[in-house]
Amino acid sequence: MTALGHTAYIGIGSNLGDRLQYLRRAAGAFDVEAQIVRTAPIFETDPVELLEQPAFFNTVLEVRTDLRPLELLAALHEIEHGLGRERLIRFGPRTVDMDILLYDDEYVCFQSLQIPHPRMWQRAFVLVPLAHLVPDRRGPGGRTVADLAAEFHGRGVRHVGCLW
Repeated sequence: MTALGHTAYIGIGSNLGDRLQYLRRAAGAFDVEAQIVRTAPIFETDPVELLEQPAFFNTVLEVRTDLRPLELLAALHEIEHGLGRERLIRFGPRTVDMDILLYDDEYVCFQSLQIPHPRMWQRAFVLVPLAHLVPDRRGPGGRTVADLAAEFHGRGVRHVGCLW
């Protein structure tokens, strides 16, 4: 078997039902086309945008894959669908949500997909777990992910534990 050629960081969140179980089932759905290398800790985070909903459990996965970005997005949507994800309300409650945050060092811009994820730099539920995997990765203005995540210390982010 050859090594998979691309590194992607996938954000996963859930705020319905057994949130931890949904994160575990989503991560467990990866197969030979996208293999998990590392997982960040899980954090409980307050909702963003639509505030009248339950808190989320969030984590980030580092995966290796041969899938190109749109193929990877389609695979993530399949996993979401298989776990009962319904897209009824933008930013609303969900069993599981999976987003491609980073893909190698590429910048991707399609109508259905932008990488780096366009709102990740302002969101604690992405930056705090991502800082555990790539603290020195640079974001806007050359600031590190760790520096950006530190701005959210004590603001609606609570450590829960590990995925496994």
